[in-house]
Amino acid sequence: MAAEAASGVLDARAPSQAPRRQAASQPGSSRPIQAVPAPRDTGTLKSVTAALDVLDCFANDDELGVSDIARRLGVAKSTAHRLLAALCTRGLTEKNPETGQYRLGLHLFELGQLSLTRMRLRNAALPLLEEMRQISGYTIHLAVPDGSDVVYLERLESRRSRTLFSDVARRWPVHSTSSGKAIAAFDPTVAEARRVAGFPAYTTTTLRSAAEWDRMLAETRRQRVAISRGEAKVGLSSVAAPVCDSSGRARAAISVVAPAADLNDDLGRPARLVQAMSARLARILAI
Repeated sequence: MAAEAASGVLDARAPSQAPRRQAASQPGSSRPIQAVPAPRDTGTLKSVTAALDVLDCFANDDELGVSDIARRLGVAKSTAHRLLAALCTRGLTEKNPETGQYRLGLHLFELGQLSLTRMRLRNAALPLLEEMRQISGYTIHLAVPDGSDVVYLERLESRRSRTLFSDVARRWPVHSTSSGKAIAAFDPTVAEARRVAGFPAYTTTTLRSAAEWDRMLAETRRQRVAISRGEAKVGLSSVAAPVCDSSGRARAAISVVAPAADLNDDLGRPARLVQAMSARLARILAI
């Protein structure tokens, strides 16, 4: 059976072509800022929504000024300043005294760390991911779906590929990554969300049409592994398998990521590895 799986992977040719709610303009951005229907209580709830939109502005920038925030949100500078001041009082943003600009605060970091450490999926997966890194020598990802995107909950980098991931985001559209493809192939909701959001190209090999998408989903379901050949970032390839629950729906995916020159020469071994580890994680979680 393992040999058959490896053979199927070696024959696969992932079509070439990436986010939540609607497609974000850039990979790695948190959630696209967009108009949200105003709640009936247009006071406090609307202010909360605006404050969250401020935080989203920092998804792709280390620091921003009041004018930058105001322009992105389409509000007056005085409004942006009040929102930033309120977030600063709770430690969610802070002002850099050297530049006069704002950045994400330490309390947001604390909350993010708490969120990670309390995730049962991540905690159960970590020993397996480390075992995979030791066996393969490559970088290992654990991803979960979020709308039409995948978000990497964990990334265990190998020493030899560490520099390759310095600018690789934690959020990517599902059609551009092997993890996203593996999840979408076994979760119709995710597959349809990406179909509606579209297929923006990030490299020359990113898949770009609904027809390519559907062919890829069928092939991934047949092989139970998905492949990305430089479709999110030139020079990086990956192979992933879904972590499915008892109904067959993908809840997460595990992937092996490496320089394309290394991985493309032998996909069979990493394909068997991600399949075996994904199955083990599903059993541990008893999902």
